[in-house]
Amino acid sequence: MAIYRIPKSKQRPRSPILLLAICAVALVLFFVLFSSSIPTLGLSFYSPGASDAAERESTNGLERKYLYWGSRIDCPGKHCDSCAGLGHQESSLRCALEEALFLQRVFVMPSRMCINPTHNKKGILHHSSNESSEDRWAANSCQMDSLYDLDLISNTIPVIMDNSKMWHRILSTSMKLGVRGLAHVHGVSRVDLRENSLYSNALLINRTASPLSWFMECKARTNRSSVMLPYSFLPVMAARKLRDAADMIKGLLGDYDAIHVRRGDKIKTRKDRHGVERSLHPHLDRDTRPEFIQQRIAEWIPPGHTLFIASNERLPDTSWHTHQTLVAFWTL
Repeated sequence: MAIYRIPKSKQRPRSPILLLAICAVALVLFFVLFSSSIPTLGLSFYSPGASDAAERESTNGLERKYLYWGSRIDCPGKHCDSCAGLGHQESSLRCALEEALFLQRVFVMPSRMCINPTHNKKGILHHSSNESSEDRWAANSCQMDSLYDLDLISNTIPVIMDNSKMWHRILSTSMKLGVRGLAHVHGVSRVDLRENSLYSNALLINRTASPLSWFMECKARTNRSSVMLPYSFLPVMAARKLRDAADMIKGLLGDYDAIHVRRGDKIKTRKDRHGVERSLHPHLDRDTRPEFIQQRIAEWIPPGHTLFIASNERLPDTSWHTHQTLVAFWTL
């Protein structure tokens, strides 16, 4: 939904594009066939595929140390067989990357990311009710390097893909070295992983034993001093094709600002024991309507800018404002 403010002064340069929203449109265009895997001690071998920055170097990779969280984002966890929304998965991936940065280790990046049906309205990715959960996950996933610029990420946190020859070499070597090669960890703090020689000296740290979704390992994110990567890190690391599409959309939108409001599921009502409809948040419906949001943040919106309010409502009210969806930019 968009709210347009009447120009009062000279327009200022537009705000940075929210690449997270743009990915929801563009990422489904890059679907390819999935790679098969054979689990080994909670780790996975994949068929060699995409190259990565580390592999292009003339090195065997054994001079560095590695961190492995699993072949799927949020797996294990309650979203393992299905897949969470893009926002949840980015939070999880950022959590894992933060740990690699903290431990100064190379992160073993999952080669594929599952695309939630929310971002697959056009049905571009294959889906069938007769498939197993494993087949559905594979069919509704796409290559990680079609979503993110891995070389760009490696400028901050070195990464290798879990379908690369380098990963095969590291995994094979770590198993031969015993405790010096591979450390399976669960419930160990980041500080201990860095300070305790039992873990810090290991070639590979395997984190697949945790039953939690990845983002749950970053509970301390409410402590701002512990946040090493900003929420904007992964959106600005989008693949070149997505960044180009975002620039085109930014040009079409003109000068704008955007805010995300979680409203749809929060304003639902339930009947109490007397049969009266009640909400857990009585004033939320009123306070999160576009006109009230506009009033509360007006001082931060430059004159002449359009305010876009991203909402998770299925049927937003369009009585007095423009309803804009990403479908309008699908051809990009």
